[in-house]
Amino acid sequence: MNEQSFKQRIEEVQHYYGKTLSGREELAINVCTADNTTSDRIKEILKLIHPDVQNRFYGCGTPFPPLLEGATVLDLGCGSGRDCFILSHLVGTKGKVIGIDATAEQINFAQSFVDYHRQIFNYSSTNIHFQQGYIESLEQLNLPSESIDVIVSNCVINLSVSKASVLSGMARLLKSGGEIYFSDIFSDRRLDQSLKNDQQIVCECIGDVLYFEDFIRLAKTAGFHDVRVINSSLKSLNNKEIEAKLGGAKLYSMMLRLFKLDLEDRCEDYGQVAIYKGNLPDAPDQFVLDREHIFQTGRAVPVCRNTADIITKSRYHILFDLIGDGKKHYGLFNSERPKYFDADSRIMQTYAPNGCDC
Repeated sequence: MNEQSFKQRIEEVQHYYGKTLSGREELAINVCTADNTTSDRIKEILKLIHPDVQNRFYGCGTPFPPLLEGATVLDLGCGSGRDCFILSHLVGTKGKVIGIDATAEQINFAQSFVDYHRQIFNYSSTNIHFQQGYIESLEQLNLPSESIDVIVSNCVINLSVSKASVLSGMARLLKSGGEIYFSDIFSDRRLDQSLKNDQQIVCECIGDVLYFEDFIRLAKTAGFHDVRVINSSLKSLNNKEIEAKLGGAKLYSMMLRLFKLDLEDRCEDYGQVAIYKGNLPDAPDQFVLDREHIFQTGRAVPVCRNTADIITKSRYHILFDLIGDGKKHYGLFNSERPKYFDADSRIMQTYAPNGCDC
């Protein structure tokens, strides 16, 4: 997409969310609506968020990871500021929240509620900063490299016409061990290019939706080799006309987490075992890293090298004990054992040169 087309797309999205819509009830479909169950803590914070801010919320998830006290958090595509105000409460007075959005109307709207939430949170000064800018051009926002602990986003990255630029910008801003924790819409196949020219389809979070496997490829190029899926749910559009345009494609609301760590692109076994201490107040019984890694308190769980690094080299290191020095390699982790190894003789069978076993 050339620069002129890029600017036109941005203007279309800005107009749709800044002027066309006055609230989420005016959306044509329910893609930009949240399906995930909200924790009790978030429910309590939501009671403090101004109703007008909540009415202009267009997200599809609840991107609030644990252990945010004192963290610097960046929200990409903050919109009306709902998630930023929730994050303001979660990071506390020693933390900081930065909200970025391309739409001036949204930034001005969010800014008008800053003092309201400062007072209701009983803060002496606000810990939120809103700034207009493009998530594809994070280098232009005067944010120092490696200055952000956590980056969140709520059903916004799918609207971007240059997701590779978004990912590379996030990689630059994150501290080592920092986390990207975001919800978004993905498809089970590559969508027809004609949908990118349908303004309503684009602005309703469909036109620029990525095939999930293509997102994995972009993430790896940006240095995020291990994308973790926390949850995924099929979206029911309830709109026959739009469903017909999709040509049978399915859309999924997904919560993902990525870490700025030197991880491998496969799960390798180094004989390590992790034990969750149960010391996270909101999760005394178990800790959910992703849908494949649910740690019950006190239970020893074999983990691959990537998982071991994630839980020991991020802010989550205080939650786990790790057994094993990781010096000896035992091949691929059990769940990743390739099909081209015979289960008994361990003799490599014939397989495609590129590694594909399809």
